[in-house]
Amino acid sequence: MTVRVERTEGVLRVVLDRPDKANALTAEMLEAVRDAVRGASGDVLILTGAGKVFSAGADLEAARAGLAVSPLWEDVSGAIAKFPGLTLAALNGSCAGGAMGMMLACDCRITVPEASFFYPVMKMGYLPQPSDPGRLAALVGPARAKMILVGAAKIGAAEALAMGLVDRIAEDLTTEIEGLAAVARAAPEGHTAAVKAMIPV
Repeated sequence: MTVRVERTEGVLRVVLDRPDKANALTAEMLEAVRDAVRGASGDVLILTGAGKVFSAGADLEAARAGLAVSPLWEDVSGAIAKFPGLTLAALNGSCAGGAMGMMLACDCRITVPEASFFYPVMKMGYLPQPSDPGRLAALVGPARAKMILVGAAKIGAAEALAMGLVDRIAEDLTTEIEGLAAVARAAPEGHTAAVKAMIPV
């Protein structure tokens, strides 16, 4: 298994754990993330990667074998979006391709300074996941969404912050994420979900 799932004190932490392959995603990994998150409860979901890359997207061999057009990607992002607590993408490094759907589905995206973001569906000849264009446009606006999806623009962390693709750059990612998680964990049961429900998407 190349996904680690850790549950502690109201926090569900899902770690993409294939650092020797830049956390490139296989069908088994997507299923593991989906199954860990789907129907889960808790105050906080933290999604991160092992090593220095969040995820390079689909494993190339698996993509060629059909993973690139699998409904699993949408299943994963849908499960993340439905999690009732605070969902945090702890972007320990670059995020590319289909893995962008995971971070787009989170409530907040915190990144290390050296990360970059790249969604090369145009170059690969695939369509993006169905929900990704809408979520992306909601964050960065239609023109920038087209620049990323149609123009296959590679975005650095500073530019990503300026356009709203990420919410904060953190030199110490662990401390930043734990600080946000601590507030949600300390709230009364169900309070995080109630506040989230009041915020227009």
